[in-house]
Amino acid sequence: MLLTAYSARNDENARRAREDLFSIQNSRKARVGGLAGLMDPAIMGKKKADEKKLRDACAKEPKLKEYAGAWDTIAKAVERQRELALEYNLLEGARGRSAAFNSHLFQIARHLLRGADERLKPNGDRLQEYRDSNLESLLFQPFSEEPIYDDLELLTLADSLTYLSESLGYDNPTVQLVLAGKSPHERARELIQGTKVKDVAFRKKLWEGGKPAVDAAGDAMIALARAVDADARRARKALESEVNEVKQQAYAQIAKAKYAIEGSSTYPDATFTLRLAFGVVKGYEEDGKWIPPITDFAGLYSRAKEHDNKPPFDLPPRWVERQNRLDLKTPFNFVSTADIIGGNSGSPVINQKGEFVGIIFDGNIQSLVLDFIYTEKQARAVSVHSQGIIEALRKVYEAEKLANELTGKTK
Repeated sequence: MLLTAYSARNDENARRAREDLFSIQNSRKARVGGLAGLMDPAIMGKKKADEKKLRDACAKEPKLKEYAGAWDTIAKAVERQRELALEYNLLEGARGRSAAFNSHLFQIARHLLRGADERLKPNGDRLQEYRDSNLESLLFQPFSEEPIYDDLELLTLADSLTYLSESLGYDNPTVQLVLAGKSPHERARELIQGTKVKDVAFRKKLWEGGKPAVDAAGDAMIALARAVDADARRARKALESEVNEVKQQAYAQIAKAKYAIEGSSTYPDATFTLRLAFGVVKGYEEDGKWIPPITDFAGLYSRAKEHDNKPPFDLPPRWVERQNRLDLKTPFNFVSTADIIGGNSGSPVINQKGEFVGIIFDGNIQSLVLDFIYTEKQARAVSVHSQGIIEALRKVYEAEKLANELTGKTK
C-alpha cells in the first residue's frame, strides 16, 4: 500500500517505485499461489498420504529406522524458527516491510561495513556472501550506478523504523538505540541526510580502503549498521545453526529414505544444480474456461487494446508503430507441463528432435504449488516461442544479423 500510494501521486513517482513495487507484487503472487495450492484438499491429502507411507516404512524397516526421527526434528526446528523469526527479519532481513531498515542506502552501508570486517578473516571463516567465490556477484549492488531517490528512501525507511518500534515496543533497547531519541520520520531523515553512500565513488573509495577507511568515514548510515551489527549477526547465526542446518540435515535423511524405497522411479527436489524436466505443450481449464496452450502476436495486440494500452498491458511505442510489419499469426508464448521452480527462468526448451523451441520465463499462478508437489492438472511452465523471438528480432528490433546468426544463416 505504501508504494502504491506513493506511485499514485504522479508519473515520476510511479517510475521511481516501479521496480520495488513489481518485486513486492511478484513475491506476493508467489506466496498467494503457493498457499492456494496448499489449501487444496486434494493436494494436501496426497501430501499427507505420501508422508504417512514414508514414515510408516521408516518405522518398520530396520535399515530405515535411523531416518524415522527426521520429521520430528524438522517440527522442532520450525518451532525454533518461529521464536527467532521476528528479530532475524527485523535486524538481518533484506529490504522489505518486515525488515527494520528498508533502505537501499542502509543495505549498501552494511555491505561496506561487513565487507571491511569479513575480508580480514580467512576465506573459510567469512560470512558466505563475502567469500572470494561470491564477491564478484555481491559487488553488483554496492557499486551499482542505479539512482537512489531521497524521497523514496525517506518513505520506506521511516515506515520500516515505525514497524521496528511497533514490533518491539518503543522502550526496547534496540529501538532506543536505533531511533536515538527521535521519531521514525525524523531519524530516517537524519540518516539519509547524514550519509554519503549514495555517491558511488565514495563507496568504491571505502571498499578499496578497507576497515581503516570505513572506520574513519564518519557516515551516519554506516554508524547505524555498525550499531546493530552484533545483534544482527547473533540472530543470523542462531537461525543458521539452530534452524537451517538442522532442517537441511533432516531433509537429507528423508531424501535418503525416499530413494531407498522408491529408487529411481522418482526424481529429487531442485537444488540449484543442473536438471532436466520433461513435459508436453498442453492447455488447461480455469474457472470453466479452456486456456489454449499457445498465444500469438494477434493476441498480444488484442489484449493491449482491451485495456486501452494502459499499464500493465501497455506496449512500447516501437511495438505499436511496427505492428503492421508483423505476421500476427506467429506463435508468441506457449505453456507446457514441465516441472519448474523459481530459478528456472532463462532455461532453454528443447523438442524431441533436439531443436531449440523456446525459453522458460514464468509459470502460471497454479504452477506455484510446484514448490511442494508436482501436478499437471493446471500447473504450467510459460515460455516465449522461438518463432516469436525471431519474428520480433527481424521486424520490431531490426536485428537481422542476430536473427540470421541464431537461425544458422550466413547472409
